[in-house]
Amino acid sequence: MLMKIIKLILKSLLVVIGAIAIVVIIMAAFLFIQINRSDGQIMTPEGPRNYLLHIPERYDAGKPTPLVISIHGFAEWPAHQMDLSRWNDLADQENFMVVYPSGREFPLRWRTNGLGESLIDVQFIADLINRLEDDYNIDPQHIYVNGLSNGGGMSFQLACTLSDRIAAFGGVAGAYRIAWEDCNPERPVPAIIFHGTTDPIVPFEGGPSESFDVPFPNITEWVQQMAEKNGCERIPKIIPTPGVVSGYHFTDCDQNADVDYYIIEGGGHSWPGGDPLPEWIVGNTSDDINATLTMWKFFIAHPKND
Repeated sequence: MLMKIIKLILKSLLVVIGAIAIVVIIMAAFLFIQINRSDGQIMTPEGPRNYLLHIPERYDAGKPTPLVISIHGFAEWPAHQMDLSRWNDLADQENFMVVYPSGREFPLRWRTNGLGESLIDVQFIADLINRLEDDYNIDPQHIYVNGLSNGGGMSFQLACTLSDRIAAFGGVAGAYRIAWEDCNPERPVPAIIFHGTTDPIVPFEGGPSESFDVPFPNITEWVQQMAEKNGCERIPKIIPTPGVVSGYHFTDCDQNADVDYYIIEGGGHSWPGGDPLPEWIVGNTSDDINATLTMWKFFIAHPKND
């Protein structure tokens, strides 16, 4: 009798364990689909690359529509960048399109040294723009790019290499690795930069971090070099900002290629005003400024005028 009870209990446990395993597999599959979902692919010499696309609710094929390209960071992915930045909500309000391209390899990443294979990533974005221009009524004077961390570095690289198509670029906690001598745009590109003073991954003061043993630039010095390259006045104007944020506006630049710079005191490696990342990994996410809204206002004021 005892053996029958034990067998019955073991059988019941196996059923429960099997059910739990099925649930875990279903949840993992759902998570994989969410992380890797896409709205299209672009073929590159290294194989297909995915992208997520958001079309605003009021999109009108009869009217040219601005395009924002938002690029994820190292070890992140398009859907995460979409949720983190909340560009889609603003796109529906302001009626512009947003596309989130995917990096390569695992974990996903972008090559941003300006040389060799990194140009495959640049061509991927150029081909993505071509695809969207073929499928939708994209306004060529209002194509903007931005990104977080490694994606911010990629945004800068695109400003260096696709200045004939990119109207302006933005970087949040950007990892700017391309050398200035390798950045030779056809026209100066307006820039808007956000960076936290306590970023543990891309240090505000420059140099290597615990996560990456690479020579990151001092952010303030790098922004000043960006302003000089764009022919701006050396002394920036102060931008009135709330809370812990300090804002600077470099003006009188060549071809209206202004540079705006926002320092988030105590800010970490995160998107200000966006969906917070784990604080124990990236530090504090400030809500004193909305990087997405601030960036859009800067973008729309800086079209690419041929």
